[in-house]
Amino acid sequence: MSAGVTMSSMSSYAILGCGSVGHAVADDLTEAGEDVVILDRDEDRVEALRDQDLNARQQDIAETDVAEAVADQEVVLILSGNVDANKAAVEAIRNAGGEQYIVVRANDPVSKDQLVELGADVVINPNEVIANSALRSLEAGELAYKTQQLVEIFREAEGALAVVLHDNPDPDSIAAAVALRAVAADHGLDAEILYDGEIGHQENSAFVNTLGIELTTRGDEPLSTYGVVALVNYADSGTDETFDDAVDVYVDHEDPDGEIDARFADVRRNVSATSTILTKYLQELDLSPTETVSTALLYGIRAETVDFKRGTTPADLTAAAYLHPFADHDTLEEVESPSMSPETLDVLAEAIQSREVQGSHLISNAGFVTDREALGQAAQQLLNLEGISTTAVFGIADDQILLAARSNDIRLNIGTVLGDAFDEVGEAAGHAKQASAEIPLGLFTGIDISEDNRDTLLQLSEQAVRRKLFDAMGVEEGSSGS
Repeated sequence: MSAGVTMSSMSSYAILGCGSVGHAVADDLTEAGEDVVILDRDEDRVEALRDQDLNARQQDIAETDVAEAVADQEVVLILSGNVDANKAAVEAIRNAGGEQYIVVRANDPVSKDQLVELGADVVINPNEVIANSALRSLEAGELAYKTQQLVEIFREAEGALAVVLHDNPDPDSIAAAVALRAVAADHGLDAEILYDGEIGHQENSAFVNTLGIELTTRGDEPLSTYGVVALVNYADSGTDETFDDAVDVYVDHEDPDGEIDARFADVRRNVSATSTILTKYLQELDLSPTETVSTALLYGIRAETVDFKRGTTPADLTAAAYLHPFADHDTLEEVESPSMSPETLDVLAEAIQSREVQGSHLISNAGFVTDREALGQAAQQLLNLEGISTTAVFGIADDQILLAARSNDIRLNIGTVLGDAFDEVGEAAGHAKQASAEIPLGLFTGIDISEDNRDTLLQLSEQAVRRKLFDAMGVEEGSSGS
């Protein structure tokens, strides 16, 4: 016997009911050299199978003696179009103590549940299989079509590409932009990644700095000066900017807040990260991603799905699996565990001490601060507390109240909440999961700013900020939580 797979390691199969489905499976298994026996009640069909050199026997699979007929087989595939006969076969095998692995055919959800109860290991519905196969083919075709459309826009461009991110961009936004820039570069097109606001969260700053990602703050120069304008992961941006006809490319895993008329739009609600969509483009183009692009995309997917614990889809997992060998995992670990400054620790300790919780919403006063990034880090850390879905941490710096907020509540857009609460007295920016606000202290409290008034300022700002935030969240301020 040749080296490799030995006969003792191979499975033996029984196919019960050999219509078109059973015949196709029998052909494939036999061609693969597997040990297959076919049982069917139709004598003429059995003879025809034997003429094709298939091991076939006449047997009514609805009779109880079918259990004895398949006793020596390890895998039983019950593929008759008669679901009642299939149920009888499963029941007979299990009642006889058979421990074979049973795959059985159903024709509707009810019979599927019944077959599982009778002891089937796997139940398949040919209609579902065909539908799923058709959907996979459709998705593959759509991906090829969309990718070609995108490439044509890049090839026809008469100027550089501007990839526009929302204010305070998160890892998924940044990673998707980096990947889109790589696709553009592969087609001879220069690109800039533009954003407003700030990279406020310490982990996001570490992500950008460690990977050396070049981002450019948007100035007053109009987008019309670029050859192509793309928005990536722009949904829930928290901004009211209108782009008119300026947008050429829109890619996201969510619908935009408002109407965006783009020449090319790819919105896929069946994935949880825009980085997943960009990974699919790279695969379709057979474009091997660089270590930086791979690391960024993998981090974008992990951040958006909370390390695959929130809303992860099969597409997200397959994209991550594709990126995994190309990514720098030491860099990922460094990004995901940035060092925490002494002030951040102090701010976090103060925020924990002064927290007030209403339902799943937490608001906390960190006192006087000098590092605004520490507020964002504290807000993110407090989001890990059990039962908490939204956090807001504020503090006083010079003559301003600075506030950082985080949320993983899909019912709440924290950028909109901060806008509703503070737009009339200050400036708020952000999106569904992350936002910040700046409020002039004297205007907000109504008293002069001086060293002598520090304690009074802190007390007044705490009362006003908490009240406005809870009101904007639709939560009545009370005594629950601590």
